[in-house]
Amino acid sequence: MSTTKSARAVALATLIRVWRDGSYSNISLNNSFRSSDLSQTDRNFTTRLVYGTIQEKIYLEFQLQDLVKTKLKEDYLWPLLLMSAYQLLFMDKVPNRAVLNEANILAKQFGKPHSTGFKIVNGILRALLRRGRVLPQVTAPDYLVVKESMPVWLVQYLVDHWGAERAASILASVNEPAKNTVRISQLVSATEVVTALNDLGFAPCESQMTAQEVVLDHGGISDSELFKEGKLTIQDEAASLAVSAFNFTGDEEVLDACSAPGGKTIQLAEQLSAGRVTALDIHQNKLRLVQKSSQRMNVASKVKTQKMDARFAKEVFQPGQFDKILVDAPCSGLGLLRRKPEIRYNKSLADLTKLQKVQLAILNQVSSLLNDKGELVYSTCTFTVEEDEYVVQAFLSDNPQFKLQPFETGKIAAPNGMVKILPDEYGSDGFFIAKFVVRG
Repeated sequence: MSTTKSARAVALATLIRVWRDGSYSNISLNNSFRSSDLSQTDRNFTTRLVYGTIQEKIYLEFQLQDLVKTKLKEDYLWPLLLMSAYQLLFMDKVPNRAVLNEANILAKQFGKPHSTGFKIVNGILRALLRRGRVLPQVTAPDYLVVKESMPVWLVQYLVDHWGAERAASILASVNEPAKNTVRISQLVSATEVVTALNDLGFAPCESQMTAQEVVLDHGGISDSELFKEGKLTIQDEAASLAVSAFNFTGDEEVLDACSAPGGKTIQLAEQLSAGRVTALDIHQNKLRLVQKSSQRMNVASKVKTQKMDARFAKEVFQPGQFDKILVDAPCSGLGLLRRKPEIRYNKSLADLTKLQKVQLAILNQVSSLLNDKGELVYSTCTFTVEEDEYVVQAFLSDNPQFKLQPFETGKIAAPNGMVKILPDEYGSDGFFIAKFVVRG
């Protein structure tokens, strides 16, 4: 197979890895970029192709399924057809002629010697152009499944819990491009950073959710000196709210029970003048990410990493040892559908119950490490009741010495001690936060 690194070749190779190996799209794409010399414009195009094709996979398969008249024997063919169909149906500024021509070139590059795959691709794509796009009837059970390219179980789950109209709104929202949000470090002047962002042409706008975040009008901030010097970091608005739910004095001992990749660990450390964050994670390689980010953001001296499954934390730490504990629990990640579109194909309804047991086990374990005046915050990047409200109910049932504590985080109030942010409310990630304290 050729290693030609055009934008479309990089995109196709990435898609093949994601679907063949089950790789995460963001990690696979970053690895692809490291081994190519694409310009920023080509990187943007490649990113759109990869995320868009994954996101619209069910929709694209519906468009192609009756046009494929032969068995596709080579593993690049179906990804190439989907990627090309995405360009034809979703990218108005890309001429159809260019899509067909580039698909022909890629088929010859990725195909085996003497392969006739390019003829198959050309024929199917021309048939798609002649016929145009199709959808099920609006009243058909699979209408939203195809229109929003979402698995049946997830569409039904959203309809069951929020009704058909809100479900349609949420589904449409997660298929929109993610915002470019950055959190400005608490250790620097926000005014100076905003001025610098304007000078660099990022046109920062104030977040609707928090004063520490700004929304940029385009990506590429990780190449800037502001990022490299740790004056800001890439973080979704909703994700930043979990740490803001605490009330800090500055000298606390803090436990971040599930810390990787470290965004919230850094945020915790920025709040401390004399305290320390103990950051746990089950994977050593992920803790290296926490250390690397802590160094970049100039808080490494306040962060101690420790490889550990938080479900066994009582075996190492003392009862009442911590003033603040954050459990940003492993979860289905369905609130991240906009940023990680492949999640919709990797999760099932059964996963929610399995994850609930893990989440509750972590909470039950680490809660005994909190002192009587401490604060415990539980958060997930998902919106399912099994992983959010049901976990809170079960935890309080198992631990009657705790109660929910009203709080304010960013510009959002949680008078009942819990807040759930759905993806269509602010155009952010979906997120859930609950805050507990020990009964007085």
